[in-house]
Amino acid sequence: MSASSLYGQDIMELTNKQQALVAIAANEAKGDLGTLKRELNDGLEAGLTVSEAKEALSQLYAYTGFPRSLIALGALQQVVAARTAAGLKCEAGREADPLPADYDALRQGTEVQTRLTGQPFNYTFAPQTDYYLKAHLFGDIFARNNLTFAEREMVTVSAISALEGCAPQLKAHVSGARNMGVTDEQLHAIPSVLRQHGLEAEAVRCEQAVAAVFGEPSQAVETVDFGVWPKGNPNDAYAQYFTGNSFLAPMGEVANVTFEPRCRNNWHIHHRQVQVLICVAGRGWYQEWGKEAVPMRPGTVIAIPAEVKHWHGAARDSWFQHLTFHAHVEEGASNEWLEPVGDDIYDKLP
Repeated sequence: MSASSLYGQDIMELTNKQQALVAIAANEAKGDLGTLKRELNDGLEAGLTVSEAKEALSQLYAYTGFPRSLIALGALQQVVAARTAAGLKCEAGREADPLPADYDALRQGTEVQTRLTGQPFNYTFAPQTDYYLKAHLFGDIFARNNLTFAEREMVTVSAISALEGCAPQLKAHVSGARNMGVTDEQLHAIPSVLRQHGLEAEAVRCEQAVAAVFGEPSQAVETVDFGVWPKGNPNDAYAQYFTGNSFLAPMGEVANVTFEPRCRNNWHIHHRQVQVLICVAGRGWYQEWGKEAVPMRPGTVIAIPAEVKHWHGAARDSWFQHLTFHAHVEEGASNEWLEPVGDDIYDKLP
């Protein structure tokens, strides 16, 4: 797969290298080692250098902790060894230039932090932490020029987007990223890259932070963790029977269906078979013709009798996943797709 097709031609504000850094940073913060290795491999294939990847993962110790950073660096080392052994592209890249002998980390870090925050910043409550931030993070680390200030903030924003409970810091870094050379268009593109790499919850957190900084309207959306129940691939074969986008992950005789917010399938009837739905994540709805809609939450199980006209799908402000399978299947069983569920019906739901 080419780099352009891998990272998508619809997100042109970020280079392939920058898109790779976004995906790598978020997966480092999540601690998802398997996916991180794949993203590192794809990033190196797309033109990211080993030096750039190493620098990003090293910087992240200041935001996600040494354990995740060291484990991620170990994963990078394994990926580099495997690619080298296989004769695959693995550009070393240039290391950071050495600092002058009279380099003053505290002074330089104070200048960098002031540029980031837009004003002098002193953390008087914890002076030692204030020193670490200025002298080490913004002095020693940001002085290394194998990543630009803008790229460092893209890495930081992406990583914090993957951390729950860090909204104030995320908004601060979205705001600071603009002062470090990240364009408004690039900031708006980061959530799209996260979403393209299956990081829905992370994309929503980033979108909300960007919206808050830019004064844009945003709606809270309940997300799901695709690391628990897989999102699968776009449900293209049945797209004509859905309003919105759905995704399908076959799991033997059971399928996991994922609905984006507001997505629902058409009214339909299962002939000579019973369909069973088990909600596993998010919030959704099930409705039979002529009856009130039934809310679905994780643990909700619905057995749909044969010959009953019905629909099911996501709530307007939540992703939704359910398992589905058929029981009591008789000879000649089939599925009859009918008309879409219009907004006049759907928008009446609470």
